Amino acid sequence: MKLLDAITRMFPAPRLTAKRMVLAFGVAMAADAIQLAMVPLGPLAVLPHEAIDVVAMALTCWILGFHVLLLPTFVLELVPVLGAVSPTWTACVAAVVALRRREQRNEATAMEASMPPIASAPLEVSPPPIASAPAQLPQLPPAVPSKLSEPSRPADSVDANPS
Repeated sequence: MKLLDAITRMFPAPRLTAKRMVLAFGVAMAADAIQLAMVPLGPLAVLPHEAIDVVAMALTCWILGFHVLLLPTFVLELVPVLGAVSPTWTACVAAVVALRRREQRNEATAMEASMPPIASAPLEVSPPPIASAPAQLPQLPPAVPSKLSEPSRPADSVDANPS
């Protein structure tokens, strides 16, 4: 088990996105299609067949992260007759994607459960107080007439503006 844990740490499972799923299925289908096309070559196709398996395993681990289901698929692909005629990489990627999606759904549910609840009742905002009567203004002293408000008259003998 320690070996599997070490491999899992080396290839952590990235967030599963639509792009990653399409890439993984593309790699798996291409590997299976090429291997199926090489069946008529018989024993001449053994080395290319194994090379395709190694590349498919490496790319799938890189795209989806390591999963234990990839190991039996890789071992099954080593058997010349079984691996060549069955779409094992496509089936394995379908299983890994389904399991990863379920894991991510469970993680999201667990995160939602651990988050504090958000208040569901709307916040009540009280309206500003309405003044029932206008506020009394302080009484000002009676106005004193100023000299500027009265019309100015020049004095009889004094010139208002000496030059």
